Amino acid sequence: MANNLDAMRKIPPGIWLIRKIRGKDWSLKTHRYVVLLVTFIAYASYHASRKPSSIVKSALDPEPNKTKNVYPWPIGSVFVKDEFFDGNKDMFGYKGWEPFNGKDGTKKLGLIDVAFLACYSLGMFGAGHLGDTLDLRLFLTSGMIGSGIFVGLFGMGYFWNIHVFGFYLVMQMVAGLFQATGWPSVVAVIGNWFGKRKRGLIMGIWNAHTSVGNITGSLIAASVLEHGWGWSFIAPGTLIAIAGILVFLFLAAYPEDIGFPCLNGPAARVEAVPRDVEAPTQNEGTVEEGKSTAIRDRSGARRSVGLLEACLIPGVIPFAFCLFFSKLVAYTFLYWLPFYLSQTEIGGEYMSVKSAGNLSTLFDVGGIVGGILAGHISDKLRARAITAASFMYAAIPSMLLYRLYGNLSRTVNIVLMMIAGLFINGPYALITTAVSADLGTHSSLRGDSRALATVTAIIDGTGSIGAAIGPLLTGFLSTKGWDTVFVMLMLGALIAGLLLSRQVVVEINEKTCKLMRSSNGQQSSEAPPSRPLLSDQR
Repeated sequence: MANNLDAMRKIPPGIWLIRKIRGKDWSLKTHRYVVLLVTFIAYASYHASRKPSSIVKSALDPEPNKTKNVYPWPIGSVFVKDEFFDGNKDMFGYKGWEPFNGKDGTKKLGLIDVAFLACYSLGMFGAGHLGDTLDLRLFLTSGMIGSGIFVGLFGMGYFWNIHVFGFYLVMQMVAGLFQATGWPSVVAVIGNWFGKRKRGLIMGIWNAHTSVGNITGSLIAASVLEHGWGWSFIAPGTLIAIAGILVFLFLAAYPEDIGFPCLNGPAARVEAVPRDVEAPTQNEGTVEEGKSTAIRDRSGARRSVGLLEACLIPGVIPFAFCLFFSKLVAYTFLYWLPFYLSQTEIGGEYMSVKSAGNLSTLFDVGGIVGGILAGHISDKLRARAITAASFMYAAIPSMLLYRLYGNLSRTVNIVLMMIAGLFINGPYALITTAVSADLGTHSSLRGDSRALATVTAIIDGTGSIGAAIGPLLTGFLSTKGWDTVFVMLMLGALIAGLLLSRQVVVEINEKTCKLMRSSNGQQSSEAPPSRPLLSDQR
């Protein structure tokens, strides 16, 4: 009886209600689609709630001496010529928002970013271990609702007329801690439901949530900016809180929690489940027979792996340090690209804050293509390191071209921006998804171990330290000129690629050995039968 009650607590309320209404459960294939959709929405909302700070930078610390006559292009009112200030001139007086509108305003904006990302990266290490220990669904729900509250509180500073820098700093720091719950949890859930076959492609498509979230957050924040910059935080904060409720209702963290056997590890090899088989219900005879196995395999009964043990898994440390520099580059674009666009003359004109925010979303469109392409190539080649390193090296000339020729016209800027987004976000997406899931289910782990969230936290937590340092350095280096910032970004991409050199060599050697064995096997099969020895003929 107690075991049945424990099983009921594991079933998400929304799925339990649908099961009661239908009289039977969804198939495994349907559950996988639901898991993909719910986790996609969940992490898209995480990224949407991170974008407002980049959109409102030019509102908090404006430079009024820019030319304002920007013409709508290329799709009507998306890139508008009207400044959001136009309806609120008396409110802002083109002077921004204290304490960010002084001589050190740019540095303070950089400190706000680094405060968020530092707490995010530090919280990631603890969140990963907690994710492997606690109920992933409840853990993720709590993090999303907490994130929504503190992102919204940052925006409330506008309505409460708060001009104390410490208030905004603390709100961002606490929001960063809550945001750390997201990535280890969603990657662990996806790794639990999908095996290694085509994992790179599946996760590459699924990882589009990062760019979709960035685009959604940019558009939402920019659309409400004219009503006051506080709404640019409150709207995305509300979105992530609502998505958290969706996670609570419909996300099953483990297949075992709703009646399916484990899909990874030894259990997956012993008992294969067809894609369209429905989960067993309580009136089926097979349930009584396998009750003890189901209880043992359920998520609450698995042993979590410690941080040190996870660090010893081959490949974790090199990919973690590679992601450090990869996210340094990616997050600098995430937080500073709208500001860069609004402060840079493109085609002889400066664009409005709203136009810069909307235009910056095209970087993420390129990132969507890059994530899918990197995942597909790595699946085909069966070489994660080679793919990631190649993309990082290709990002260097793409950033150089964007800096040199991106100011010629908007068309050139858009094309070069999307190409840069493809090569920058491709390896970032690959490492944080497929690579993390591969290493979290590494053969060196015992079958009853739970390491997916922990490994993901180590890799992405290390990467997030770089994500914090990049925007911080940009806040200081941008005062010396944007050329200095781009030199930093290109050096970061170069180091990221070099850090995977050992893994690249290993993968090349493995492929060379396989090719030699297959060619030797083919030669031996095609060779004519040897002639019998003279002694045998006698």
